Amino acid sequence: MATRQKSTNGKPKSPRIQVVLPELICQQLTVLANNESRTVSNMAKVLIQEGIKKYFEKEDKPIFSENNLNTDKFRDELEKQSIKRLKGAPQRIRYLKKSD
Repeated sequence: MATRQKSTNGKPKSPRIQVVLPELICQQLTVLANNESRTVSNMAKVLIQEGIKKYFEKEDKPIFSENNLNTDKFRDELEKQSIKRLKGAPQRIRYLKKSD
């Protein structure tokens, strides 16, 4: 599962994953990155995005369900909100018993 870290300013970073590659694939990825003036990490991201897009086009399925998009949108909106402090001391809630 991807890990989500916080940056120094408190905003969440993009999820991170760790991948172990054979030496040959790592060298090929480095060559591709250099040819396109990208970092190796960014080149891997681009290739993964293209592979996922092609996979779902081949399977003729939507990449994301509507439910996932709504959840992501909701999470993003919550993360954009500033932290608000409550005013005053918390109040005690009293429950009254019904008398028969």
